[in-house]
Amino acid sequence: MKKFFKNIGPGPLVAAAFIGPGTVTLCTLAGVNFGYALLWAMTLSILATVVLQEMSARLGVVTQKGLSETLRNEIKSPLLKSIIIVLILSAIVIGNAAYEAGNISGGALGMEKLFGTGKADVFGLELKLWPLLIGIIAFFLLYIGNYKIIERVLVFMVILMSLAFLITAILTKPNIPEVLKGMFVPQFPQKSILTIIGLIGTTVVPYNIFLHASLAKTKWSYKSDLQYARKDTVIAVVLGGLVSMCIIISASSVSFQDINNASDLALALKPLFGDYATYFLSMGLFSAGITSAITAPLAAAFVASGCLGWGSDLKAKKFRMVWIFILLLGVIFSSVGFKSIEIIKFAQVANGLLLPVIAGVLLWVMNKSNILGSHRNSSLQNVLGFVILGITIFLGAKTILSVFNVI
Repeated sequence: MKKFFKNIGPGPLVAAAFIGPGTVTLCTLAGVNFGYALLWAMTLSILATVVLQEMSARLGVVTQKGLSETLRNEIKSPLLKSIIIVLILSAIVIGNAAYEAGNISGGALGMEKLFGTGKADVFGLELKLWPLLIGIIAFFLLYIGNYKIIERVLVFMVILMSLAFLITAILTKPNIPEVLKGMFVPQFPQKSILTIIGLIGTTVVPYNIFLHASLAKTKWSYKSDLQYARKDTVIAVVLGGLVSMCIIISASSVSFQDINNASDLALALKPLFGDYATYFLSMGLFSAGITSAITAPLAAAFVASGCLGWGSDLKAKKFRMVWIFILLLGVIFSSVGFKSIEIIKFAQVANGLLLPVIAGVLLWVMNKSNILGSHRNSSLQNVLGFVILGITIFLGAKTILSVFNVI
């Protein structure tokens, strides 16, 4: 058991990254509007995420390089290299800056439900204090620059988040046969297609592919450690997917439709299941917010450092500058209540373009013998990878079209 926990690491950080307040809100709406019918989309998402994240972790362990570093070295065409690097930096660095305010705001929402609204008047400007507290916690953990400390804190928070949402789901007394049917029998209720796309898109996240490779090389140094990396990936991603399912199940128990986010769900559960459901849901929302508030700046710093050839030392000045910039923007925007809609739309378009590009490039890298040798993809891994690539192309097109209100 001690050896098992010693080798748990990057996986929970990846799960922490994809279960943010946005995911919590989307799963809430999926449950309220469609009941258990869209649980199968999460089953599909878990499978796709396991396949891609295993490739990413394998790349990091075998090559001892991140994906962005590998791309810089392997893409020989200067024009193609420049296009991909600009796209990656736009989607992940700018995108994570846009989403960071949402991560911090979501965590603050959980705190407000537990301890009340914390506000202060500063020079006539009303500031929210909970986002500032979350920003300070995230800054402290990232500035220490010790991977093991960050890992342990996030593993604890992921366990707390998982228990919170699992207990909330159990309190709602779900219909188990219907839950199993929803998980394994695809259904397409009317007006559900965008929600299905959202559930898959919020789980199969482009920046996690970069984050995982960088964290895996930090955690493990030998090819013999691949067995631990694989177990870590499967356990964490499946656990993360189950957390999302628990949110959908919890929201399915609410009979009225006037719910727009997890905060509304907490209020709706109170008369049905008492204060406990509200407390557990609020704890889960806080955990989801703070874990994403830490992993988003960290991922952006790894990506920027790899793309620009800065190295990936957590204590390096340039590395710190990237995550401080993103964290600071998130704290400011969430404290003053600024809604960066246009920036988020840009990030969604960039991510829609990036996901199929990164999935395709990852498959290309994972089949290169000069990089991975005997650890390159098997035929089965390639088949699964190309099926997922097809799904990501579909998702990317739909995301971009929906942003421009074409669908």
